[in-house]
Amino acid sequence: MKFIIYILVFFLIHSAMAQQNSIGIFQFNDDVGNPQKEGTTNYNLADQYYTIKGAGYNIWFERDEFQFAYNKIEGDFILSANFEFEGNGTDQHRKIGWMIRESMDENAPHASATLHGDGLTVLQWRELKGAFMRDPEDQIFSPKSYYNILQLERKGNEIIFRAAHDNEPLQLIGSHNMENMPKEVLAGLFICSHNPDVVETAKVWNVRIDRPVSDEYKPYQSGWLGCRMEILNVFNGKRKVIYEQPHRFEAPNWMPDGKKLLFNMDGSLYTIPVEGGEIAKLNTGFANKINNDHGISFNGKLLAISHSRDDNTGSGSTVYVLPLEGGTPQQVTEGTPSYWHGWNPNNKEVVYVAKRGRNESYNIYSASIKDGKETQLSFNEGSHVDGPEFSPDGKYIYYNGNQSGTMQIWRMKPNGSEKEQITFDDYNDWFPHISPDGKWIAFISFSKDIPVDSHPSFKRVMLRLMPVSGGAPKVIAYLYGGQGTINVPSWSPDSKHIAFVSNSGSHQ
Repeated sequence: MKFIIYILVFFLIHSAMAQQNSIGIFQFNDDVGNPQKEGTTNYNLADQYYTIKGAGYNIWFERDEFQFAYNKIEGDFILSANFEFEGNGTDQHRKIGWMIRESMDENAPHASATLHGDGLTVLQWRELKGAFMRDPEDQIFSPKSYYNILQLERKGNEIIFRAAHDNEPLQLIGSHNMENMPKEVLAGLFICSHNPDVVETAKVWNVRIDRPVSDEYKPYQSGWLGCRMEILNVFNGKRKVIYEQPHRFEAPNWMPDGKKLLFNMDGSLYTIPVEGGEIAKLNTGFANKINNDHGISFNGKLLAISHSRDDNTGSGSTVYVLPLEGGTPQQVTEGTPSYWHGWNPNNKEVVYVAKRGRNESYNIYSASIKDGKETQLSFNEGSHVDGPEFSPDGKYIYYNGNQSGTMQIWRMKPNGSEKEQITFDDYNDWFPHISPDGKWIAFISFSKDIPVDSHPSFKRVMLRLMPVSGGAPKVIAYLYGGQGTINVPSWSPDSKHIAFVSNSGSHQ
């Protein structure tokens, strides 16, 4: 009887373990090809990074040996992460990266975005089961420098590999058409030591699996993708996900005490602790159609919102203010649409974009929160401006405008004079946010193929950072997002972090 009880307990324990074998966002991990030394994948929940260890003779010729952490995924997806080997390594051809694979068979068809120990970065593939591996050696290799940010995208049958150095835009490394790859594949992280007697180790962070939509996707008809609330250290680029939902939420503000974030969801505002946890609804009285344009006064006492007075289309968007702790909103703007974007440091005026009269273009306005008296600060016809925000010293209003042909970051004096272009590049730059210490500008960049006056959801975008004093912008995050990602001021009070929203379907 004791023996039977022992057997039952043994199977119950192992059954429970089998049901809890997910590691971070990955459902499975195992060695492929039975390498001599066992590999492992571990996840640090507090700092959200992976430590992956693996051996193996190689991933080459007609068979492979390596450690693999993966999910079963059907359809299109984008895999992104930062990679770093630990130590000098034994063989310069040790390799880490992303892989999509037909099966766990050692000779299965697959494609891999591969970073070698010597810095060689290349897309490699096996077309058919048991076939020899291929790479574009007779076409092009990337430079032998250390690209530590790797992105592998599946778009139909096309496999696309992009990579970047720290703080630089992603570059196309290569692409290949995999006609025989099934709809459902195994996709995840891999490591191979290129030496059967050695186990190599790598650290991987900012790991994201995104499920993109087609260019024809209409979110208002088909529904929104899920969202992640993320916190980014702007100086080392490390990100943490603190909240996820399978539906839409947007635009986090950092609360003045540095302990909570404020964001909009389903027409209301909610707070959440910066370490994650339970959300709490803020009392906004009658305002239940709040969009993603909201923010907190410099003295931390007042909250400005944009609430639609008449419908859900945004055409009736109106600026209101209320106490930060909640209460009944006080109307500021009479004309619609009006979208709030910034507070004057004097805490008595707001700046916003609006359409007025017969002019179909948006312009920048300021208004007193006491009497709603409105002052027009820009006079555009046929061009687009957006995202006005005061610098903490009150000397400038920063905004984005397309007067030069692409959407760029500009600034002007508070009275609308001395307009000056700040960024000069091929991207479409939106929503400049000035750090509380007045030293940095953070903004979101869309690719040049996006319409110049549009900032849509569900796009591959970058968050970038540049000194207020001038200089070249650097990339601080690569993500799938856009509208609602960083529409509003979202710096932490200590000027070290930014909160933002990324979009994706389920990674399962």
